Amino acid sequence: VQLQASGGGLVQAGGSLRLSCVVSGITFSRYDMGWFRQAPGKEREFVTTIRWSGGATYYADSVKGRFTISRDNAKNTVYLQMNSLKPEDTAVYYCAAEGTRTYFPVTGVSGYDYWGQGTQVTVSS
Repeated sequence: VQLQASGGGLVQAGGSLRLSCVVSGITFSRYDMGWFRQAPGKEREFVTTIRWSGGATYYADSVKGRFTISRDNAKNTVYLQMNSLKPEDTAVYYCAAEGTRTYFPVTGVSGYDYWGQGTQVTVSS
């Protein structure tokens, strides 16, 4: 199983970035997908998740209204559109797949079965 995240970079506050995560080795359309982030010295935290069908999404309060998660099951890809970025959004962003729980949303790190390698997002002030 591979989750390959990309799209990170350096951006000024107020700017935008779009992250992508391409998944292989699992039946992508059967998995809920999530994005997490981890800043230096902090624990990994939940950002957002999307249902396997794309029919439901859930966001952390810190990103609600600024970030949008979406997916393309034909391309085995989940996206994270990040707008109005703030310096406190600086972190390594990870995508993750969850396929065993029947409830939604799953917001805990331990709830996810597979993880990508992460992509760095740095927001300058």
